[in-house]
Amino acid sequence: MTVATEARPATTTWANRLVRPIGLLAIVAGLVMIVAGGVVWGVVSSQLQAQKITVSEDAAAFGGQTVAGPFTALAQADIINTHAEKLSGGKTYAELEQDDPLRPTVMNASFLRASLFTSVVSFGVAAFAMGTGLIVALLGWVVWVIAPARRGARPVAE
Repeated sequence: MTVATEARPATTTWANRLVRPIGLLAIVAGLVMIVAGGVVWGVVSSQLQAQKITVSEDAAAFGGQTVAGPFTALAQADIINTHAEKLSGGKTYAELEQDDPLRPTVMNASFLRASLFTSVVSFGVAAFAMGTGLIVALLGWVVWVIAPARRGARPVAE
């Protein structure tokens, strides 16, 4: 039995030297994304808590809880809309006459809802960054683990 080596193109040598560093770079990038997403989540949550907003008791969910996360923010935004629609007879800010005394109240409700929705989007972006970071880090780890097996010629039985 003779042992032969696999033929490799010349570019494989320099490419193999890049594989492990690229895997390591992906691991680091993924970890940075996870940490950054976690920091953003924490900042948005703490800023919402600092406002001391409590979900209205008549909300569909989370009544009486402090707004500190995406679900409580959505619940409060929904009940604000319900209250504003009830007050304005189902009309939006744009549908009310300019001299309507309810217009400033409905406008404030609209602004509050927009602010709460912005925080929900921030939570979503933070979660996306953390999830993507996890995938990137795992892919980097896989590249790092597999890379040594691809280096050099491997014996092949004839």
